[in-house]
Amino acid sequence: MTTPTQMAAARQGLVTKEMQQVLADEPIREADLLERVATGTIAIPANRNHVGLTARGIGAGLATKVNVNLGVSEDCCDIEAEMAKVRLALDLRTDALMDLSTCGDTRGFRRRLIAASPMMVGTVPVYDAVARYGKDVARISVDDFFDVVRIHAEDGVDFTTIHAGLTSAAVERLRRNPRLTHVVSRGGSLLLQWMTENDQENPFLTHYDRLLELCREFDVTLSLGDGLRPGSLHDATDAAQIQELIVLGELTRRAWQADVQVMVEGPGHVPLNEVITNMQLQKKLCHGAPFYVLGPLVTDVAPGYDHITSAIGGALAAAHGADFLCYVTPAEHLRLPDLDDMKEGIIAARIAAHAADVAKGLPGAIAWDNEMSRARKDLDWQRMFELAIDPDKARAYRAASQPGDQEVCTMCGDLCAVRKSRMILEGK
Repeated sequence: MTTPTQMAAARQGLVTKEMQQVLADEPIREADLLERVATGTIAIPANRNHVGLTARGIGAGLATKVNVNLGVSEDCCDIEAEMAKVRLALDLRTDALMDLSTCGDTRGFRRRLIAASPMMVGTVPVYDAVARYGKDVARISVDDFFDVVRIHAEDGVDFTTIHAGLTSAAVERLRRNPRLTHVVSRGGSLLLQWMTENDQENPFLTHYDRLLELCREFDVTLSLGDGLRPGSLHDATDAAQIQELIVLGELTRRAWQADVQVMVEGPGHVPLNEVITNMQLQKKLCHGAPFYVLGPLVTDVAPGYDHITSAIGGALAAAHGADFLCYVTPAEHLRLPDLDDMKEGIIAARIAAHAADVAKGLPGAIAWDNEMSRARKDLDWQRMFELAIDPDKARAYRAASQPGDQEVCTMCGDLCAVRKSRMILEGK
């Protein structure tokens, strides 16, 4: 008999093959993993229909994970280009992919993506509903929405973003407390339109039990989306954002009661001095559920460099509670990213994630840094390249500026402090 979900298995004390994969990859004891999956502080997104998945854990006591967004859009509908991004994400050792496609043969691409990816795959079904039915948003029925969720689950999607916390009450609060940038979540804006034009409550809130049944059937992890995340520093940590977060906390508990795994999504654009507060609020209001953040971006004035603004916020966020970082590329706010943008975004997010793991004392995290430091002390360039988070870039920089003395580099040359101090203190 198939165990319904990872959470249900953990509550029965059963170690699934997916849990075994997590245990092989993470510095966590079996008993701790079972307890945390059972209580919801760790999620293992693993749809039973995702053949070839190498499961990863997200949450308390585990390494910070990194997600990559991709997918076709109306103006850039090139499936082969997106598959190239999948291959690059694999090469750069990311943990998850999200398919945000909004045009063309979305199901064909999604199936191809899932078949090719040992990484966990997420989607936002509301996007696909608009693409699939070709209707005005207001004319999409409740059944239409849920049919798309089922299709995604059947295809093998491991986690799905649903903006169920965008309530009519939160929208009214937003109207009473105007923002600088209103609603910047694409899924949030689509549901806002549907709710407004139909004068109805959010269908995913009204029919939340129906959603949980679908997630439980396929063991899809529910990623509770932040439809009211701030899109500017000005709007961060405002009443509408916090009201939605309170609802997401309530929905988290309802999902856990149904043995459905949950992640909670978070901001967004947040000033550096408010990042830790946002992490604390989420963990408190959402009962320790894994926190999945976009950024946070800590300034609004760096288009073309938002992978940096995101990495600054992401490192601080993950050091204080965030478990899962969604990458941001230099193209954010400007265009669909290309492969070069994607690489820059992945590397920046991985740096942020690792820096956070070191900061929070994850067992073994600093060992990588120590190995690099030993290689630098020894002026062992090949070992430095092997250990680099981006070996190709490190090698290219070294090759572009060759020193006369091959042991050192062109920064210091014969005045190399590392060699000089090593000679004095170690005699070599």
